[in-house]
Amino acid sequence: MNAVNYLKILNLILGWQIALAGIVNLPAMAQEISPTKIEPISEQLDIPAEVIEDSPVLQRWLKEVPDVLEDIRHDPSFRRRLRLGYTSFPTNDEAGGINIGIEDIFINRTGLTISADYQSSFNGDRNAVGGDLHYFLLPLGNYINIAPLVGYRYIQSNDFNTDGVHLGIRLMLAFSRSGAGDISLSQSFISPGGNEEVGITSLSVGYGIASKIRLSGDLEWQNSLENKDNRAGINLELLF
Repeated sequence: MNAVNYLKILNLILGWQIALAGIVNLPAMAQEISPTKIEPISEQLDIPAEVIEDSPVLQRWLKEVPDVLEDIRHDPSFRRRLRLGYTSFPTNDEAGGINIGIEDIFINRTGLTISADYQSSFNGDRNAVGGDLHYFLLPLGNYINIAPLVGYRYIQSNDFNTDGVHLGIRLMLAFSRSGAGDISLSQSFISPGGNEEVGITSLSVGYGIASKIRLSGDLEWQNSLENKDNRAGINLELLF
């Protein structure tokens, strides 16, 4: 190996060592990013001071390198949603009605969410209202998650009505971390084990049409000792 090639390789190795040392010592360079320290740091990193001042993300990285993988695992892959839509009740002479709900209001960064909804036919033959607490068992960033649910629900179909504890389980399949698309499937029971037990199977599919707006469709099958009912709806959802 001639001297020229040897010097090139040595220079390359030294360059990588300097770069790695800079990355390792980056958080220590600015434990507290104050205006008086931004200018020296910007000179060391060859980044304009105004760029650091206007970038909370860069300032966070300068203070402490975050655990990006951990953030991804716990950043929810589905979002809070406010829903308004039209619903049809095929087993009640194809009656039409409204569907209003709010879905997955997160309690801090835990796996707990709160949901509530109201459904009613325009002719008054069908009504339902309730609220549920879900606890997602897997990290919220997962694209597949499962949650037991507990809450209260009231339903009325023609002359039959009942209410009580609402227990069940929910499966969530999220196709986008932005909430742009997901599928939710749940199986639940009102007053399980009682004389007026009602089983409810629900399927919902949502797809984003704008950054904060989605279209969704939902199907519901309701089984009781009195009768079997079903429902279908199409909704507009606001993500927030």
